[in-house]
Amino acid sequence: MAKIAFITGVSGQDGSYLSELLLSEGYEVHGLLRHASSLQNLAHLLTDDRLKLHRGDIQDESALRRLVAEIRPTEIYHLAGQTNVARSFELPIETVHDVAIATLRLLEIVRHTAPAARLFHASSAEIFGNPAEQPQTETTPMRPINPYGCAKAFATQMTSVYRDSLALFACNGILYNHESPRRGENFVTRKIARAAARIARGLERELKLGNIEARRDWGAADDYARAMWMTLQQQAPGDYIIATGETHSVREFVDAAFAIVGLKADEYLKIDETLLRPSDPAQMVGDAAKIAREVGWKPAKKFGDVVQEMVAAELKLAGATP
Repeated sequence: MAKIAFITGVSGQDGSYLSELLLSEGYEVHGLLRHASSLQNLAHLLTDDRLKLHRGDIQDESALRRLVAEIRPTEIYHLAGQTNVARSFELPIETVHDVAIATLRLLEIVRHTAPAARLFHASSAEIFGNPAEQPQTETTPMRPINPYGCAKAFATQMTSVYRDSLALFACNGILYNHESPRRGENFVTRKIARAAARIARGLERELKLGNIEARRDWGAADDYARAMWMTLQQQAPGDYIIATGETHSVREFVDAAFAIVGLKADEYLKIDETLLRPSDPAQMVGDAAKIAREVGWKPAKKFGDVVQEMVAAELKLAGATP
C-alpha cells in the first residue's frame, strides 16, 4: 500500500523536518500551507516531485474536505495553528479558532472522509500550565494558564474523544519546547541565537529579554519530528509526552549562546519588563518514559547541541563561520 502523508503547517519548523523524514522513508508528502507562508524551510525539498504543496486555509472546511478526499492520505500530521504563547494573549479569539476549532474541524473531516487514516495531533506542554507535579506525565491534570494552552487542552481532549469514542487512530504528541535554526524569529531561542551572532559581528549591541529565570525542557525539532512519525507506526494509538526530561533556564540558553561566540552575556543582556508575560509557568519538564517504552523513541541531541546548531546558523547568516 502506498504511503501518503498529509501535513498541515508544512512550511513551519516541524513540518519541514517531518517532510524530510517522510520523504526519506518513501512517502508521497502533501502539505497544506497558508497563502502567505514562506517556502524558506522547504526550499531544499522543492525539487522532489513527491512533495506536493497546497495553498489553503485550515479554516476553509469545504476546501479542506475536498483536499483530504482527493489525497486519500494514510497518515495525517496536524501541526498547523498559532503557536506563539505571547501572541495568544494579544489575539485570544484567533488563537482559539486556529488551534481548537481547526483541530475539531479536521477530526470531523477525517472521521467522515478518511476514517482509516492515522492522525497525529501536535499538542503542547502548555496544556499543563503551572503543573501539579514534576515531571509531567500523560496523566498530569491539564491546568493551562494562557489562551494558547487553553486552546491546545481542548484540541487534545477532543483528539482523545475521537480516538476512544469514535475509533479513529489518533495520537496526541504532547510536545515540549523544541528548537532549531528554522525556529521563527519571534521565539526567544531564535532571538537569543541571533543576538549572540550579530553582537559578535558588531551588527547589534544588546539583547533585551523578559523573564530569564523561566525554565524549559528544550529538545531538537528534528528529534521530535522523528517521534511524531514513530507514534503512528504502532499497532494502537495513544497519547505521548515528547520531551528530554531535562530543564534549563532562559539564562542558561543565553550564557551558552554567548559562550559559543566568545562573549560574556552579562555585558550585553538587558532586562525589559515590557517583555514579561501576564502569566508564565516557572518550570516545565516532561517524563518521556512511556514513548521510550512503547514506541522506542529517545532524543538523540542534547541541549548544548541545539544551542550550537542555532548559533552556527545565525553566524552564517551574519557572514561569519563558527
